[in-house]
Amino acid sequence: MFKGLDNSSLKSCTIFKVNVGLRESNPGAYTPKMVSIGPYHRKNPKLRPMEKYKVLYLQRFLKRQEGLDLESCINELEELKEEALKCYDDIEDLKKDTSHTDQFLQMLLLDGCFVVEFIRELHEVYPPEEEKIIDTSIGCIQVNRDLVLLENQLPFFILDKLHHMTKHDKELPFAIMAKYCFPINLPKGTDEALLEIHNNANAGNIKHLLHLIHMSWQGDPNTDPLEIIRSESNHKGNKVMSNATELSEAGISFKSFGNIYRSYEEDDIGDTSLFDIKYENGLLKIPRLQVVDSTESNLRNLIAFEQQSNVPHKYFSDFAIFMDHLIDSEKDVSLLRQKGIIVNRIGEDKEVTRIFNKIGKGVYVPDDFFTNNEEYRKIIQHCEKTSNKMKASLVRNYFSSPWVGASTVAAIVLLLLTAIQTVLAFTGGVK
Repeated sequence: MFKGLDNSSLKSCTIFKVNVGLRESNPGAYTPKMVSIGPYHRKNPKLRPMEKYKVLYLQRFLKRQEGLDLESCINELEELKEEALKCYDDIEDLKKDTSHTDQFLQMLLLDGCFVVEFIRELHEVYPPEEEKIIDTSIGCIQVNRDLVLLENQLPFFILDKLHHMTKHDKELPFAIMAKYCFPINLPKGTDEALLEIHNNANAGNIKHLLHLIHMSWQGDPNTDPLEIIRSESNHKGNKVMSNATELSEAGISFKSFGNIYRSYEEDDIGDTSLFDIKYENGLLKIPRLQVVDSTESNLRNLIAFEQQSNVPHKYFSDFAIFMDHLIDSEKDVSLLRQKGIIVNRIGEDKEVTRIFNKIGKGVYVPDDFFTNNEEYRKIIQHCEKTSNKMKASLVRNYFSSPWVGASTVAAIVLLLLTAIQTVLAFTGGVK
């Protein structure tokens, strides 16, 4: 039982299988639909049609450098094999059997060249006399979606090595090229931060493509983009924030800004972070989020990476908890959509409700999550004021809809008229 047990090897693991607690609410969000990258899904028969495309990309890769062949590439990767094996969890068959490790090297080369050349192709870095190998926007979007799945990763040092072997002088560093290929509007300034991380540690600080996306929101690994909503003071209690409808009834207004997801064709970079949630004087400002087909998958895999790895700040997990509490029903989604905070690109509001009601399942939530976040704590304090409680109760019971409100107003008018009539009748009788 203890033979071969090595705690350091467990710490080296950076590419995990998603745990049951996170997976069970939506297994498909963690499973590739078009292409398998790495060892976890390589035997999935549904993904075999993409294998021929991998060979075509490998062929293009080898043509980039004169004298480059399969043997020389395998020899280069051989030096990184042991380090690459340690990055994966639960692949004992590949680690123990020599013949399987040879298959592992072949997989690293084939899958790695696919990723590198696919990203180059998105940047129009391919021979001008040739056409794109994957030449449909739908195909590109589906591959992009699969490339940021936690279980569908290759170690970043493998990708960087392959890119460096065939890199032209004017070509961007691979970390910069890769982060532009996913439909997430990243904050400004991430290029410089990523380049510094890439150069200082020879790409060692970037674990894989999903980690790259995660780091791109952060910029500087020593700063926390959620700093504005955190407080160093320790507040006891486990109070939670109300949903959007209840907050609105308590007098809180909503305002959107920025744009988190962009269309596939756009390449502009915004200055908005998903975590720039601010509250002041009854106004809650939340970045605009376009909910598209890949939103749930992207968020779930970023959350899974945070929950299962030793990252200093769990940005996306915090965001999931916030949105789960903000959205309880379609009514909440409708309110946020009308305020421009949610842009629904996937259909009915109930589908957006389902995403955010389930996305937090299996995510660790500290008891003092809301009371230890300064902005959230101010929202809770606003709702706890007696006047705001009374206002919320009045709105909920008597003005929950236009018809209920009209009935309430009519009843009040009728009551006033009756009172006036009674007073007049009384004063007339006295005379």
